[in-house]
Amino acid sequence: MRLWLTGGTGFVGSNIVHRALAQGTDVLTTVHSFQPPPTATYATQQVDMVDAEAVRRSIDGFSPDLVVHCAILNDLVGLYRNRRAAWDAYVTATANCAEAAHDAGASFIVVSTDWVFDGTQQGADEATPPNPVNLYGVLKLASELTALDRGGAVARISGVNGLHRARPESPRMQDPGFGYFVASVVDLLRQGRSFTVWEADNINMVATPSLASESAEMILSIGEKQLDGVFHCCGGDAIGRMDLALLTCDVFELDPGLLETGPPDPAAMPDAPIPYDTSITAPRTSELLGHQPTPVRDLLVRFREEYEAAAHS
Repeated sequence: MRLWLTGGTGFVGSNIVHRALAQGTDVLTTVHSFQPPPTATYATQQVDMVDAEAVRRSIDGFSPDLVVHCAILNDLVGLYRNRRAAWDAYVTATANCAEAAHDAGASFIVVSTDWVFDGTQQGADEATPPNPVNLYGVLKLASELTALDRGGAVARISGVNGLHRARPESPRMQDPGFGYFVASVVDLLRQGRSFTVWEADNINMVATPSLASESAEMILSIGEKQLDGVFHCCGGDAIGRMDLALLTCDVFELDPGLLETGPPDPAAMPDAPIPYDTSITAPRTSELLGHQPTPVRDLLVRFREEYEAAAHS
């Protein structure tokens, strides 16, 4: 298989690249601000995702079987500063990738989020109507509809944790969502330092955590099977922030006494609503992929294996 993707040096994208290479797949990823090391065994290319012809030339030149669009403008606060640029970075870029993939005869998947739900739709499945409450969720939903309208697939991920395969350090310790949360807890507690678990009514307090490597496997499986429609590439359990931190301590054998609670960092908070409970379920995904969602403890056990293998590599 030949895979063309955007955001291959990002968190989820780097795990897709890692898994695809392990399967013997030829990979080309677009890059923006971060370049992979010279030892990388995949191709990279700078492509203006808002330029439809540039996207088409890149995809046509590589002749992929599968196109996966992961790249986003990862700035929740900045999205509101320039809404036109935000729309182009999400929706126009998705349309350009989807149309070029369709014309090239490749399957197409856009990676989306549990934040297309409003925080009151607990246990939402793939058929639950979305109801985003902030601009990020709106942009992701618009991107989903754009992909589906062109015969593509949507892979929603949630509370993603795991190893960033392209960068040694996480870009932030904690945010209004669950991203990077577990790695940050482990990094600090292994140093004997405390970790403050944010608690507030205006952040994402409950989610269904995913492991980036497992989500990557599921996304590639969707492409290999040439499926379309909506998928939830998530774990099997909804959990709160503190409960996830405590379970992380148990699995990684860390001192839970180093955990504290406190309000979120005001600098990390956008002037916009955040969905409180974005727990999701995956009946359609389980049926079509033949994959039962993995319990959160098992995801953390797998993450510990990956974490320690990376530390000794």
